[in-house]
Amino acid sequence: AITANTIIGLIKVTSYLLDRQIAQLEKDFVEQGGLRERMTRARLAERNRNPGRRPGN
Repeated sequence: AITANTIIGLIKVTSYLLDRQIAQLEKDFVEQGGLRERMTRARLAERNRNPGRRPGN
């Protein structure tokens, strides 16, 4: 019975932590966009930093 109660407690803690992680990931996605959007932003920022340079050179 003690082992079962310990396992139930661990499941509750794990569930709580996963809920928090999912909420944070959702918030980050809404604020910053997905991977493709962030990569595009980084690429454009680099392009604007080096306006005369061609890609691959």
